[in-house]
Amino acid sequence: MNESLSELWDVLSRNALRTLLTGLSVAWGMFMLVVLLGAGQGLENGAAWEFRDDAQNSLTVSPGKTSLPYQGRGPGREVRLFNRDQALLPREIPAIDHISGRFYMWGEYSVSYGTKSASFDVRGVHPDHVYLEKTLLKRGRFINQLDLLEQRKVAVIGRRVSEMLLGRRDPIGEQLNIKGLSYKVVGEFVDEGGEAELLKIYVPITTAQLVYSQPGRVHQLLLTMGDASVDESRAIATQVRQLLGSRHGFAPEDKRALRIMNSLEQYQRVTAVFSWLHVFVWVVGAGTLLAGIIGIGNIMLISVAERTQEIGIRKALGATPGSIIRMVLAEALVLTGVSGYAGLTAGVVLIEIVARNVQDVPFLRNPSVNIGASLVAAASIMVAGALAGFFPAWRAARINPIEALRAE
Repeated sequence: MNESLSELWDVLSRNALRTLLTGLSVAWGMFMLVVLLGAGQGLENGAAWEFRDDAQNSLTVSPGKTSLPYQGRGPGREVRLFNRDQALLPREIPAIDHISGRFYMWGEYSVSYGTKSASFDVRGVHPDHVYLEKTLLKRGRFINQLDLLEQRKVAVIGRRVSEMLLGRRDPIGEQLNIKGLSYKVVGEFVDEGGEAELLKIYVPITTAQLVYSQPGRVHQLLLTMGDASVDESRAIATQVRQLLGSRHGFAPEDKRALRIMNSLEQYQRVTAVFSWLHVFVWVVGAGTLLAGIIGIGNIMLISVAERTQEIGIRKALGATPGSIIRMVLAEALVLTGVSGYAGLTAGVVLIEIVARNVQDVPFLRNPSVNIGASLVAAASIMVAGALAGFFPAWRAARINPIEALRAE
């Protein structure tokens, strides 16, 4: 065993520069493959992160203005949604499991507590809004049905609102002054959507409508569809458009009268892009790696040609074709294995360094290379190395000892 390793080292070190350059080409190919895989995973994680704070199986319904004539009425009419629409849709479409209206109290409202004051985004919502925004309650409770019925002046505040106005004080039960009216804090929430989400205040939608003297008015409807597939979500969106179109007098095909954003459909588009990106990464990385493997194949051919007399002597002394093939294959496998492992290690180290320093970059989160991809890459490099060495080895095994001894 030691003799074989010593002989292998002697062969590889005999042309050290050639061995080094060939190994570098393979290491670079593996390095690029690992880096591309890690970057692709980071981009995919970043895209998924953008959907983290909202329900992925949701529709957002926003009214607009009609652009098509319908039932004798011309275009340009404003479409308005109301609380009764929020109540109608789940009765008519059983696939809807959560639904909430949203009433924007336009502009940032001045909110004060004692001597402290700041401006925050205040929204009127229904109880189901907690599911649509993936709001996580830290203390207290969310808006409930009794709050709506009694038009209570209660508020659920984000963690940053609490920190800015109340400091370390428990906010539950405290009174906030929101544009001249006193609201009792009944809940504090956190949200994975980032800093902006934690600066929001939610109040009962009926209270917001009362303050603005717009009873029943809804600026947006948001709903979730359980475990509906993408095709089913499109069908639900069509049903919503038809129901509201017949109720508010606009053509169901009028996309400007009612804008519907399908989060599930958008998420599928994003994941489809990354499926193609994975294919692209493997093609580019494998192509770079293949260039290095071809280089090894060529070097093996040159090595066999240079060692023609040596191989002839071995065969004359009784070496079998199998032993000659193993000798050449060992040289190719060691060269590709060591170089490939070096490239793999360097790529993983770089990905780990990048991952620790780009944690807050929006579209490149937690770049990583999973174990499965690493094993596939390692297996691929060994198979490719074996193929690169097999044909030169086969050629060496077929050398005629007499002709080999005559070679210069």
